[in-house]
Amino acid sequence: MSVEIGFDSEVFRKVMGHFVTGVTVVTTLEDGQPQGITVNALSSVSLEPPLVMVALDRRRYITPKIHVAGRFAVNVLGEHQQALADCFAGAPVEPGRELFCGAAWRPGQTGLPLLDGAIATLECTVVGVHPIGDHDVFIGRVEALHNEEHHPQPLLYYRRRYLRVERSESIAVEGRQEG
Repeated sequence: MSVEIGFDSEVFRKVMGHFVTGVTVVTTLEDGQPQGITVNALSSVSLEPPLVMVALDRRRYITPKIHVAGRFAVNVLGEHQQALADCFAGAPVEPGRELFCGAAWRPGQTGLPLLDGAIATLECTVVGVHPIGDHDVFIGRVEALHNEEHHPQPLLYYRRRYLRVERSESIAVEGRQEG
């Protein structure tokens, strides 16, 4: 076991890469046009009211767009959507992010762009923004949501690579849920 003091951002990124996350595309509208970016910094914050948070680097092109729009949608990707995750992360592909990666989408209940094939979606209104380090943490009140009951496995991210679940077993949680 090694302990590091005085580490740089690359070492921090490497260590945090050991935490498996899901992959989402956060979307919004700008002048009626869909905009999106791949995000894995998502978490639920509250059940009452239903709140989520997404953390976006201030240098990312979509961050000021969400500030202006005051709304965003979260599209949870399935393992079959790796190409979309790459494109919305800025991979040099055609059509590119400027053309919404050629993704099929539909307006959700609030009008926000929802990706076809996403295994779950959340449509949110920004209720708080907190500048933290080099990111803005957006707190969104969930206005509408949807999930596909029968869906493929989620797209997962681990140590800067996609991770596929080849074998899974559902095990009941033995701890007591609080609250």
